[in-house]
Amino acid sequence: MTNIIVAFSKPEDGKNIKGILVRNGYQVVAVCTSGSQALSAAEGVGSGIVVSGYRFEDMLYDELRQYLPASFDMLLISSPSRWGGQAPGNVICLPMPLKVHDLISTLEMMVQAQVRFRRKMKNRPRERSGEERRLIDEAKALLMERNNMTESEAHRYIQKCSMDSGTNLVETAQMVISLIHV
Repeated sequence: MTNIIVAFSKPEDGKNIKGILVRNGYQVVAVCTSGSQALSAAEGVGSGIVVSGYRFEDMLYDELRQYLPASFDMLLISSPSRWGGQAPGNVICLPMPLKVHDLISTLEMMVQAQVRFRRKMKNRPRERSGEERRLIDEAKALLMERNNMTESEAHRYIQKCSMDSGTNLVETAQMVISLIHV
């Protein structure tokens, strides 16, 4: 479930937007009346979407967007004359007066984009640290020297042992090093 923060300078606007979202099955984690409140709420939940008005007592929407963590998207609800009818970078805009259908469909699109992004980030290969790469290289070098393997054969051997034993590549490399140094 995506965390949604509603931020409008007028409390009644925030409550109305929250009501619409909750009735349509969204989880609103905070309703804020200032940019600093929205930023605090964002830090507490880690990622999500901020549904925002144009101006707060302490900042404008673009300052809020600038200070939000990168894991947050922003949906600006404002008069097109405020944002010139062209959406600023990294902000999706909806014009006032607001149509409920437009709000829900736009929010659903944003939620799906976040889900796809999280899935993509989860499935990408993890970057190895320098120490982990050093251990794998050392294990390959030992296998190449002791068993007359090529570099790719040694790597495949470590991979196969890793899969067979259910351990990760670094743990398997450590086992190879400890067995050869015995």
